[in-house]
Amino acid sequence: MILDRFKLTDQVAVVTGAGRGIGAATAVALAEAGADVVIASRTESQLKEVAARVSDAGRRAFPVPVDLSSPDAAAALAATAVSEFGRLDLVVNNVGGTYPRPLLESTVDFMEEAFRFNVATAHALTVAAAPSLVETGGSVVNISSVMGRVSGRGFAAYGTAKAALAHYTRLAAADLAPKVRVNAISVGSVATSALEIVVGNPELKAKMESATPLKRIGEAEHIAATVVFLASPAGGYITGKILEVDGGLQAPNLELGLPDLG
Repeated sequence: MILDRFKLTDQVAVVTGAGRGIGAATAVALAEAGADVVIASRTESQLKEVAARVSDAGRRAFPVPVDLSSPDAAAALAATAVSEFGRLDLVVNNVGGTYPRPLLESTVDFMEEAFRFNVATAHALTVAAAPSLVETGGSVVNISSVMGRVSGRGFAAYGTAKAALAHYTRLAAADLAPKVRVNAISVGSVATSALEIVVGNPELKAKMESATPLKRIGEAEHIAATVVFLASPAGGYITGKILEVDGGLQAPNLELGLPDLG
């Protein structure tokens, strides 16, 4: 059966930023596909809710409340997975994000923080997990962004960091082949807490939907389903690729309205 290729029965995954949004949906989707999950984020109460949903899917979750702005903290999750579940098959580098800021207000420290949170953290966990992933023939899925390939004012730090994560995916895939596959998802506008200000404003929401070829905002489950595909045998001949799950965007679908200089 072709659907059997999408199963992850008895595999073990680490999902960062798993307390809500894309990370939470991904953890639950992986559990529904048969995996046990180490879930990490800052907020313990959110992790408990996600762990309960994983349990309802018949799998085990190990919550790790931790500040993932530290690459060392992210790296430690690989050992946690092995100690708790005995193996590690999948890393989902989901944690990340950087607030929009005009270019001339984006300090060097702000840029470095964006790289640390979006790229260095993913690298640290990937390197720490690599020996286990080689052993299991596992994979890595990085969560990038449409802003890593399109241009919009205010996104110099975030977009550059996400573009770096996308190319890091290609480079890491070359280094870790043939045992470990590394792919990424270029995410468009998805209805998570990061878009609350838009989703809660009918005028802004309509404007964003109108500028999206599919005329709607995505759901966290769209990204979660893509993670399952990339991690499962169904995606077993894919590595070093960036899958664009963005409703067809070729340009930003909501401008920040930053003025011209001068």
